[in-house]
Amino acid sequence: MQKTTVLLAEDDFDFGSILKQYLEIHDFTVTWAKDGKEALDFFIEEASNNNPFDICVFDVMMPKMDGFTLAEKIINNSPETPFVFLTAKKMKDDKIKGLKLGADDYIVKPFEADILILRLKNILKRTQKIIHQSKNNSSYNIGAYVFNPVNYQLLFNNKIQRLTEKEAQLIAYFFENKNQMVKRDHLLTAVWGTDDFFSGRSMDVFISRLRKYFKEDNNISIESARGVGLTFKIKE
Repeated sequence: MQKTTVLLAEDDFDFGSILKQYLEIHDFTVTWAKDGKEALDFFIEEASNNNPFDICVFDVMMPKMDGFTLAEKIINNSPETPFVFLTAKKMKDDKIKGLKLGADDYIVKPFEADILILRLKNILKRTQKIIHQSKNNSSYNIGAYVFNPVNYQLLFNNKIQRLTEKEAQLIAYFFENKNQMVKRDHLLTAVWGTDDFFSGRSMDVFISRLRKYFKEDNNISIESARGVGLTFKIKE
C-alpha cells in the first residue's frame, strides 16, 4: 500500500525533526524543508515529476518565505492540494487569513502530535471521499456551467475557472443537496470538518467566491437564511 506523502515546512530544527519522525512512524512519507523557499522548490520538483504531495503542513513564520505566501504560490499551481498551517501565534486575524486562503486546518503550537495525525487523516479522508464520489461522473452540468470535480474546474462558455480543493468540495456538496436548505453546521462539518467560529468565517468567504463564479447564469443562486442555512438553487 502506497504511503501518504507530506511536504513539511518547519524552520525549527528540533521540532521539525521530531515531527518528521512521528509522522513517519504513522506511515507517512515526509519531505522536510527548513524554509518556505526550499519547500516551494520541493513542491515544484515533485509536481513536475507528476508525483505531487498528498498534503502539506506549513509553519507560518519561516525565513525566506512565510507560510501564507508559500500556500498562495502552491494554490496557484496546484489548487487541489490540501494544506495545514502550524503557528505559535494565537492572533485571530492570522487564523482567519489562513482559513480564507483555503487551509484545511490551523493548529496552534504547542500541540500533541497525535492531534496532528488525526487531523491529517480526517482531511485526507474527506478529500478522497469527494474524489471517489466524482470518479463515476468526472463532469456534470450545473445550469450553464460544467463542473469537473476531478480536475477542479468550472467551465462556462469555454472559459475555465480553476478551483481550490475546498471550492470543489463546496460545489459538490451544494450540488448533491441542490434546491434544499442545508444547515450551516452540517455544511461546515461536511466540508471543513468543524463548525467553529473561524471555519464559519472562512466558509462565508468561500460562499462569496462561489456566487461570483456562478453569476453568469441567472438560474443559479446561493440563498442564505440568516442563522439557519443556505440553499443552492437551480431553476430547471
